[in-house]
Amino acid sequence: MLKSAEDVLGDLAQCSNISLHSDSGLASAVAAAAADADEERAKKQAEKDTKDKDTALRRKPELQPISMRGEGSVRLTPWDVLHVLGRAIALSSRGAARGLAEHWGALKYSQALTGDIGSFMKLSAEGKLTADQYKTLQSGELGIGFGLVAAQKVLAQRYPDRVVAIVPADTTLRAGWSARGTYRPQFFAELWKPGEPSLTLPITCKGNHSNVAHSHGQLASASAHVEAVHIGPWNETPALILSTELPLDGPVTVHALCAEGSGGWLSRPRAESGGLDVQPSEAHYFPQIQLPANGDEPPSPVTGFHVTPERYEWFGRVLARTAAAGLTAFAGDGRATAQYLTNRQGKKHFTGFAHAAAVSVRDADHTLLGIHFVGTDHVFRLNGPRVEAFSGVASDLFHLLANGQVEQYRREIYERRSAWPSNSSNDSWNGPVSVHPDGTVLAMRLLS
Repeated sequence: MLKSAEDVLGDLAQCSNISLHSDSGLASAVAAAAADADEERAKKQAEKDTKDKDTALRRKPELQPISMRGEGSVRLTPWDVLHVLGRAIALSSRGAARGLAEHWGALKYSQALTGDIGSFMKLSAEGKLTADQYKTLQSGELGIGFGLVAAQKVLAQRYPDRVVAIVPADTTLRAGWSARGTYRPQFFAELWKPGEPSLTLPITCKGNHSNVAHSHGQLASASAHVEAVHIGPWNETPALILSTELPLDGPVTVHALCAEGSGGWLSRPRAESGGLDVQPSEAHYFPQIQLPANGDEPPSPVTGFHVTPERYEWFGRVLARTAAAGLTAFAGDGRATAQYLTNRQGKKHFTGFAHAAAVSVRDADHTLLGIHFVGTDHVFRLNGPRVEAFSGVASDLFHLLANGQVEQYRREIYERRSAWPSNSSNDSWNGPVSVHPDGTVLAMRLLS
């Protein structure tokens, strides 16, 4: 029997817990999985003709446990996870929606999770059924949601004086590299503070409906993806890799490791050159990383993306403006989004023709938890009754972004970073509400 729409909405706002696992045993198991994968890869390469052989796969060296305060668990609601996932895929341009409606894809998991405040979150009966039919899709996308929730918690705890912005890596890299290859991280975490250099690290999140051994293999694979980007000196870029275990029977567990390093710092774009409010030029960098010299031997570059010191200011501007594009896309404003993207980044996805009934339009506004938001809505049926989903940005912050004022937006966000409500429900709205420190909201309610 289908659960009532009212019960589904109540469950989405129900607090529960997920386990965050990171220790030396995990690091050793991932190293062993990587060694096994490299051995298997070497055997396959040996069977190929010389011209078809690939270069050796590089992985992030010296992965280690993440230092955390507390008991290694994260308290959250299913709606928090869907909000994070929706924000993460808002610029993905994977479907027929030409970018603007991508984030509504997160809503298909509205009934996939269950749990309560005294237990750990797990797959619901609906989630288990979906796992049987769409295992890779569901585990991959929920792996992004849970992984980024965990990453944000870890980074916010480690850098409490900075704002953590999650930015899609592929969209960011398109501004400078037309050829990007197979291996690259999924996201960048930019840890910024107005007027200061920002710390940027690559992140890769994976997920599975199997077991911890499968997560070991996923983390080994993820280590090759984050290794593809170096910001600053060789092998000094910090990184995070995460694999979410979503078993059919058992709690959700996020397995995570990190790489430390002194790199990743980007100089702040100069105020006299317009700072973050000026669109950077589209670059055409060759996808290679310059290795340091080894004695008298001239260094040979390797494939990847290298943000060298002369590119710091350019990359910092691209990163911040891509993050701004994700915010305005989440609010459903194509024109505001297009101003922040280059052609290779998908500017055309947010202008011109779009399929009927597929796009988002910024024509909705609501006051939730005492804050006025503007954005877009989506009406659909949930087990029969009609429900309305709303995504948006606080109206005063959105107007700054719509006018291209990224610098002022960041100053406002930094000042308010501890003032956002943490409630997951709003009595007058009658449904789950999630507000994030970036000024975005995701809410859903039953329509009469």
